[in-house]
Amino acid sequence: MEMIADAVSWVFIVLGCFFILVGTIGLLRMPDVYTRMHSASIIDTLGATLLIIGFIIQAGFTLVSLKLWFVLALFFFFGPVASHALAQAALYAGIDPVLSEDRRNRELPAAGDNSESSSADKSEAPNS
Repeated sequence: MEMIADAVSWVFIVLGCFFILVGTIGLLRMPDVYTRMHSASIIDTLGATLLIIGFIIQAGFTLVSLKLWFVLALFFFFGPVASHALAQAALYAGIDPVLSEDRRNRELPAAGDNSESSSADKSEAPNS
């Protein structure tokens, strides 16, 4: 039974390390602060959760596992909140996101304007 617990815990630990590594690569490869924060917060939350679950399985039913559950709860709830606060601070500081297309000042089509759908209907009509 102990060998199964060791194997399962090591699967969680290795998966957690993998996701943290992927988050680190994303942190280095992303173009701006917002996508870097997204990569770090989402992937590292999953990676840390898997690591801590692996540690809980390794520790067994002890006081250490209870403390690890508290650390997991704190990390799970306060990690995304901290990332959101950092993103809001970056917006307040005037750091603009890097977009491939700036959609902030794009004009929306009028409510009755169906020029795209009517041109699509014309192209689908069979030639006779």
